[in-house]
Amino acid sequence: MISARVNFKLEDKIAYVTLNRADKHNGLDKQMIVDLVQVAKRISKDRSIRCVILQGAGASFCAGLDFNYVAKNPSMIAKFFFKLPWRKDNMFQRVAHVWRDLPMPVIAVVHGNCFGAGMQIILACDYRIATPDANLSIMEIKWGLIPDMSGMVTLSRLTRVDIAQELIMTGRFFSGIQAKQYGLVSKTSETPLAEAQKLATKICQQSPDAIAATKYLVNKTWKKDTRVALFWERITQLRLLGRKNQRIAMQNGLAKNKQAKPFIDRSSF
Repeated sequence: MISARVNFKLEDKIAYVTLNRADKHNGLDKQMIVDLVQVAKRISKDRSIRCVILQGAGASFCAGLDFNYVAKNPSMIAKFFFKLPWRKDNMFQRVAHVWRDLPMPVIAVVHGNCFGAGMQIILACDYRIATPDANLSIMEIKWGLIPDMSGMVTLSRLTRVDIAQELIMTGRFFSGIQAKQYGLVSKTSETPLAEAQKLATKICQQSPDAIAATKYLVNKTWKKDTRVALFWERITQLRLLGRKNQRIAMQNGLAKNKQAKPFIDRSSF
């Protein structure tokens, strides 16, 4: 456990991170934002972790910012909105985008309400598995705002511009099934946690260096021009070739009907 607001559990090389303000539908207050960023930093330094499952306790994944809390603590906005000159993001952006920056895949398990900040957090994850009846919304327009917690980075990778613009401008609710049609959810399931665990287990069976390299390469090259993509392919492959986990993968691939040799912890990718 990291705090009362964010639970952390490590099991079979899978990190389980649980938003834990169930009575508030996991609405984000100041401490919860800080705790989520801290747990992500902790995960990034642990080379034994192969995958992350991000979920919400209680009836919802996350109903967004807790605006009742924000109204009573207006200084939070100024403190979290302005960034230090050497950082690429402010704290509001970091609590979402930090999951994209992790070297291992992050799977969001979505149920109940997923609004505003909660929506931007799951969009920064690598996979999103939602219940068909999950209730989602890019809700910032309700407060006279725009999504500014890295949503412009992630929406542009996942859906069409007209869909993104319409959802932002209306703030309307849509289901897990509709989110899948829009490209905002990877898969729908009545048992999303079980599906996430199945996917995480499969990922954990692969070389952790190659998994980290894949995420790194995709983030570097997605929607870039051909020359840039080919350059980063070469550089990333060079960083894998000959490493111990790559040699283990080769041995396992060539050995037939033999028990696979386990991989070592992720190298500094």
